[in-house]
This record gives sequence, structure tokens and C-alpha cells, in this order.
Amino acid sequence: MNERVLVVVDDGFELSTLVPALRLHEMDIIGEARSESVALTLLHRLQPDVVLLDMHVAGISAIRIAVNLRKSKPKVGIVILESCADVRLLGDRHVDIPSGTKVILKQSATDLLVLCSAISEAKISAHENHEVSWIKGNVSIKEKSLNSLLVQLTDVQVQTLRLVADGLTNAHIGRMRYVSEKSVEQIISRVAQEFNIQPDRNKNMRVQLVSEYYKWLGAPHH
Repeated sequence: MNERVLVVVDDGFELSTLVPALRLHEMDIIGEARSESVALTLLHRLQPDVVLLDMHVAGISAIRIAVNLRKSKPKVGIVILESCADVRLLGDRHVDIPSGTKVILKQSATDLLVLCSAISEAKISAHENHEVSWIKGNVSIKEKSLNSLLVQLTDVQVQTLRLVADGLTNAHIGRMRYVSEKSVEQIISRVAQEFNIQPDRNKNMRVQLVSEYYKWLGAPHH
């Protein structure tokens, strides 16, 4: 029997295209939601076997929503679509992803059959407390090298990069992290070295770092 699926996607256009596509692949989509509150309501009302999550709005975390859904229904299967292989860039932690969750990297898993397969397996994975499974499809050599580079960054370096991308000054970041402005400068310099961004009088290092940040999030890069 097909798993009963609740789809939670905050982008209206994607929701309106993804759901029909899944139904064409004989997925039993029993409900649709664009917010966590609606998702929790439908979770209780419809009792789905699996929840498919894809969040686009900044500040809304699919992982945090998944954690709350699991608190309400401990054995519900979870499938998360992510644009970035390192969720630290989104302000999340890998250790917080609920057990048995199937995480699909969108850029490298474009075949809808891959998504359908993950949905079908998610219920069993949740019931048997499997480890989190990352599904990266046909990852290119370039993507592998980028992912391995990002793994080398420490949590502090990633958090600092996120704050730089938010437009915060070194002084402000220092106050938030209770460190000196000089320490922040050193962290930023180290991150730039990891990205092979060389000092250039004609280029702004912070702008280059922000560009790298959004590239790794899966945003268009020019």
C-alpha cells in the first residue's frame, strides 16, 4: 500500500507543480501545507505516514519543523529537500536532524523517481530508527570537492560567515560572539583562505565571501 504523504512547501508555485507530479507517480498525497502551523494541524487530523518538507523563506528551517512534527508523531517518516549539503550554512545542526530522515540534495537529485523512492523508504526508516540518510544523486566531481572544502570549516567559522552574509560589521559580530573585533577579523581571514580568496585591492573580500556563501546555498552564481 502506498504511504500517505503530507507535503509541506512554503513556495506556492512549487507546491502546485510538485504535488501533481508526485500524484502522476502514484504517490498518495493526502494534504498540502505552506506553514508549520498548518502542517501540525494536518498531521493530527490526517495522520500521514510521511511528511515531505521543502522550505525556501529565510529564517524558516525545515529541520526545526521536522523536529516539532516528530514530537507530535514520533514515528512519522520525514523527507527533507535541501539546497545545501551543509545545513550549518542555514543556521541548523546536523545532529538535530531526526533519526531516519531522508535528506535529498536538490541540485544533484533531480530525478523525481529518487524522491518517490525516498518517500517510500522514509516510513520504515522512522519506525526502525535508522540513521539520517543523505541522497545526493549523481554528484559531480566539482560538487564533491566543494563539499569536502566546506566540511573543513569549523562551526565558529561557518557561523561567522553567516553573520557576514547578514551584513553585520566585525564590531557587531564581536559583540554577539563575545570576542574582540580583531578575533573576528582573523576568523574572516581564515575563511577567505579556505575559499582561496586572495587579497586584492580591486575587490572587496566581504563581498566575495558573501558571494561564496550564497553559491553554497544553491543560489545562482555569476
